[in-house]
Amino acid sequence: MLNSIIGSAIFGLPSTIALSLGRNSPWAMLIAGAINAVIVACYAEVASQFSEAGGAYLYARVTFGRFCGIQTGWMLLLARIAGPAANANLFVTYVEEFWPKAAQPLPRLAILATVLGFLTLINIRGVRGGAYVSNLFILAKLVPLVFLAGVGALYLLSGHGAPPTISTAASPQTWLKTILLLFFAYGGFENALTPLSEAKDPRRDVAAALFTTILVCILLYASIQWVVVGVLNDPAHSQRPLAEVARVIFGARGASIISLVALISLYGGMSANILAVPRVPFALAEAGDFPSIFAAIHSKFRTPYFSILVFSLLTFLLAGLGNFAWNATLSAIARLFYYAVGCAALPALRRKQPNAAYFRLPGGIIFSILGTGCCLLLATQVDLGGSIVLGITVVVAVVNWIVVRSGKPFAPTNREVLWQ
Repeated sequence: MLNSIIGSAIFGLPSTIALSLGRNSPWAMLIAGAINAVIVACYAEVASQFSEAGGAYLYARVTFGRFCGIQTGWMLLLARIAGPAANANLFVTYVEEFWPKAAQPLPRLAILATVLGFLTLINIRGVRGGAYVSNLFILAKLVPLVFLAGVGALYLLSGHGAPPTISTAASPQTWLKTILLLFFAYGGFENALTPLSEAKDPRRDVAAALFTTILVCILLYASIQWVVVGVLNDPAHSQRPLAEVARVIFGARGASIISLVALISLYGGMSANILAVPRVPFALAEAGDFPSIFAAIHSKFRTPYFSILVFSLLTFLLAGLGNFAWNATLSAIARLFYYAVGCAALPALRRKQPNAAYFRLPGGIIFSILGTGCCLLLATQVDLGGSIVLGITVVVAVVNWIVVRSGKPFAPTNREVLWQ
């Protein structure tokens, strides 16, 4: 979960948030973190009732039916393809620290193809190998980030902060748009919920993992944002804000080290996505909502190899066609839908299967109302570009539902019978 969340956002968004809110931007990190903690709390109870693959798609389908399940599955795919595409875009940006020509068209495509191709191969060969790689990446990036946040805090507390050069005044709408964008920063925990059929004891472990992850991310994100706006003279216009912080404190070598950490982090985020997200179309195919080829299992490695290949190809295409900011915003917008569905599922599942939850959230109904309401409020800030892509996805999902409802052309597995 940590690896799914801590990816491109912490290395790319601090300057964007500083541009919008200035010295108040650390508060936006805390507020967005608190809202996501409410959503995470709802997901903790809901997820503890399942041990199958599918994550948010599975919860929506069991709770609200096939139509909502398919819509959720498509939104989940949209968010989780745009997210690693944003990671890949920013990966190329940080490679420029070492190779200035990296952003040129051919080198850029070659870098994207290489990094995604290697992770695809690892994950086709087995979920355990993908999980080991994901764990290795989170250790490699978390330790330097915590170190930078700690040293940066000491640097500021010793009186070395830069004078403020950016405005701190912002309208309520600016705050809402900023918090919406930060849903990309805090999003990704749902990734780890999708391959739970391949975990040892998911119903027992999921709540502790969710709460630990969101707490670590809130503390880390707010600390780093405070350091960025405090150390840099002009954080709002820095392409690599964390590298620039390291350059101020440690010199050029520090900037190179943090740029390397950024590359590790971004690659780790992509590895976590390629590990988890292909299990969404796999789950859709298992239920008969996607062509059965997406549920194909490799005869030797026992992994959904076709879904992994398709996901990697779509990520490559979206990364090649878009940039970091566009993909990050698109991912955040799509999350609003299935986060709201997950929160709304809590009271519905309590009525539908009252004794199924391994973890019972105190005050769960209040959390459900707050989480759903926050998602609806932030949805009012979606711009025209995001609305168009979102609308196209909804239409495609409706067509998908009509096709499977009219003739059930895709063959479900026995789990379809269980869900019914």
